Amino acid sequence: MKTITKIFTAAAALAVFTTTSLKAQTTEPMMESGMAFKIGVGVNGGVFRDKSPMDYSYGADLKLQYDLTKNVAITASGGYTKLMGKDNSLDVDFIPAKGGVKVFPIKGMYLATEAGAGIAIKDGAKTNFIYTGGLGYEWNNGLDIGVRYEGYVNDSGSTTYFRQTGQYALRIGYNFKL
Repeated sequence: MKTITKIFTAAAALAVFTTTSLKAQTTEPMMESGMAFKIGVGVNGGVFRDKSPMDYSYGADLKLQYDLTKNVAITASGGYTKLMGKDNSLDVDFIPAKGGVKVFPIKGMYLATEAGAGIAIKDGAKTNFIYTGGLGYEWNNGLDIGVRYEGYVNDSGSTTYFRQTGQYALRIGYNFKL
C-alpha cells in the first residue's frame, strides 16, 4: 500500500511540474506593467431628478489617479461645482473633495466609486456629504469620458439647505501620465 501511495505521489508531482511553467521575477517598467500616476483635468455637467429642488449643475475638476495594478486604481479629486436651483430659488457653490477607487474589468473601461465632502463657499452654508458611482472609458491617448450618479446629503442647519438629492452627470477629461 505504501508503494502505491509513493508511486501516486510521484506521478502527481511529475504531472504538476511538467504542466506548469515557472518564471523568475522580473522588474518591468511601470508603464509596461500598467502602473502609473496620472493627473487629469475635466469638465462636468449634470441634471437632477424631477422631484429635486435643483435643476442642473456644471463644474470643473482636478483628479489624481494612482494605478495600483492594471485593474485597480485609487483616486482623489477636487474642483468647483455649481448647482442651479429650479426657478432661481437656490444656487449652491461648493468645492468637492473626494477619494475613491476605479476598477478596470475590461481594458479601458472602468467602474468608479468615490465619497467625500462638498465644502460650501457661501457664508453660513454647511458642508455636504457626497457619494458617487459610475462607469467610463479611459483611452491610451489620455481622453477620459464617464457618467456617474452623484448624491448629496446636506446639513439642515445650512443657509443653503436642500433635501437629500442627486444628479446624473457626464464628465469629459484628459489624463496626463507622469
